[in-house]
Amino acid sequence: MRIFLAAAMLIPISSALHAEPMTLDAALRLAETQAPELRGREAGIDAAESSAIAADRLPDPKLNVTLQDFPVTGPDAGRLNRDDFTMQVIGISQDFPNPAKRRARATRAQADIGIARADEAVTAQDVRLATALAWVDLFYAKKRLKELDLLDADLDGLQATVTARLASGAARPAQALEPEQLRAQVQDRRSALTSEIARARAQLARFTGDPAADTAGDPPSPMIDEVALRAGIDALPRLRALDARALAADADTGLARADKRPDWTVNAAYGRREPNYGDLVTLGVTIDLPFFAKKRQDPKIAARASEATRARLDREAAKRDIAAALDADLADHLMHHEQLGNARSRLVPLAKKRAELDLASYAAGKLDLGAALLSTLALAEAEVDALAREAEVARDAIRINYIYGETAR
Repeated sequence: MRIFLAAAMLIPISSALHAEPMTLDAALRLAETQAPELRGREAGIDAAESSAIAADRLPDPKLNVTLQDFPVTGPDAGRLNRDDFTMQVIGISQDFPNPAKRRARATRAQADIGIARADEAVTAQDVRLATALAWVDLFYAKKRLKELDLLDADLDGLQATVTARLASGAARPAQALEPEQLRAQVQDRRSALTSEIARARAQLARFTGDPAADTAGDPPSPMIDEVALRAGIDALPRLRALDARALAADADTGLARADKRPDWTVNAAYGRREPNYGDLVTLGVTIDLPFFAKKRQDPKIAARASEATRARLDREAAKRDIAAALDADLADHLMHHEQLGNARSRLVPLAKKRAELDLASYAAGKLDLGAALLSTLALAEAEVDALAREAEVARDAIRINYIYGETAR
């Protein structure tokens, strides 16, 4: 119940506290308290810790109340005081599982706690990654929309130029429609970006609990420490979760081995008879006899040991998958970096230069307006595409750092 009370207090006032745009760090902190899956994992840890308290305790004693040897036929049928065998018995018994079994149960309970904590770490990593990606997607979608707004302003200037040239007779009447046609194409792109903004905001709101979620500040640096990432693979939450399951499989193997050791039960009973015959006391010990282990306990032990082997092999396979995925993601990140550099150093400057030259040619009456407008649109698309590439680089860095780098959480 560590974060339940704090989270419950935050929920009613979350909208008021986070109506303003939030930085990425603020969004992550909010997601850690508002994401319901994290609170669910906390409940799972509490459940495992509570179960561990009773894991190695003795079972409850048993009370036995019996009417023994009561005659139902013959001359004494239905009479309690005519037969010296008839008595009312009250007894108590206590089972004592062998110490190895109790230790194995305690070890298994601790393994369950480890699994619950590892699962919480995996869920926390997933929540932080999804929140960060939603924040970055929203940030860059808004930035790309601003580029289209700048193009709209340029189109207003072009429209004024066309109107002046129409008035002087230097332009054809049909040319007055060309800026509006371009504006209609820009509107299609604006609609797509508006939808993208809405999707990213909905995703950010899903984890932060803020229906008016918005971004503030700058995205994180896209720097990646490849050496540190490779060195920390073994400590990743997903591998820690598999380690916890391997320990649980070992505990199950120990529990199966403990079945080869006998359990025992102590019982005591007091039998009350008709006063003429006297009362009786019974004391006894019952001991399990684990004979024929080759057909009973040994197959179970072998099965649990095989499960433990499989758990370790699954862990090794997962480690190789993660290492291969890291290599692939680093390669993609390098590619996206190169594409972003190409866009900034060549594609956007070339598109800008062409648009300037075409507009100058149009102003001098050497180029058709439609061609000049297409150059202007190509420049806007180049700038929007550069932002999309920048967003891809930022997404790569977040994915790599959050998937392969969050080993301490």
